[in-house]
Amino acid sequence: APEVIYHLGLLPPGESAEHTAAGTIRSLLCVLDAARAQGGVKVVVALSAVALYGEVPGRDQPVKESQQWNPVGVRGVISRTIADLLTVYRERDEVEFTALALANVYGPRQRPDGGVVGAFAQALGERITPMIYGDGRQTRDFLYVDDAVDALVRAALKGGGLVVNVGTGVATSIRDLWAMMVGPDGRAPSASPRREHDVARFALSPTRARIHLAWAPWTDLATGLRSLNRR
Repeated sequence: APEVIYHLGLLPPGESAEHTAAGTIRSLLCVLDAARAQGGVKVVVALSAVALYGEVPGRDQPVKESQQWNPVGVRGVISRTIADLLTVYRERDEVEFTALALANVYGPRQRPDGGVVGAFAQALGERITPMIYGDGRQTRDFLYVDDAVDALVRAALKGGGLVVNVGTGVATSIRDLWAMMVGPDGRAPSASPRREHDVARFALSPTRARIHLAWAPWTDLATGLRSLNRR
């Protein structure tokens, strides 16, 4: 089995992509150069699928890997650059890779700035009213952290040279997510203006992951949300 480098800190959630762009590309090039020098090393990275694909028409949902990339903002452009650099090193230097385009990963101990589930969990714990950007009708594909880790483990030996979507294929609106977390008697969230580059709907097809990683999600959203640590 090849040695594997997991490079998962390329685009940290909660940090500005504008401020981390140069360091992100520099760190990836260092890892790829080290893998090339060592030989027989595979690189596995995680990318934000929604930033990479951007706004996708409803008829093309859930999103497949054949979908054209339409990067959203600086984070999306960097994600595309990462995928392109991986391809260059594979074709030129035989450095194997698998890039996992992840849905919205959530789970216990998620930081409030790491995703909407973490922010909602903090609001519940502190008994404060959370803020929803826009009307809350925008949808996302929520992937439980254990399922994401399983895909990463499988990528060590499978999916060579591929960008693989890792998601559930289920779209859930932000408004419905809050309703699931707060319960039927919970307070309504406060509204805030829609954020720039906030795509309207998004879910990922797991078909390629089933074929090439022998992976499928097993944690539905209701089960995953019950696992969160609430104060």
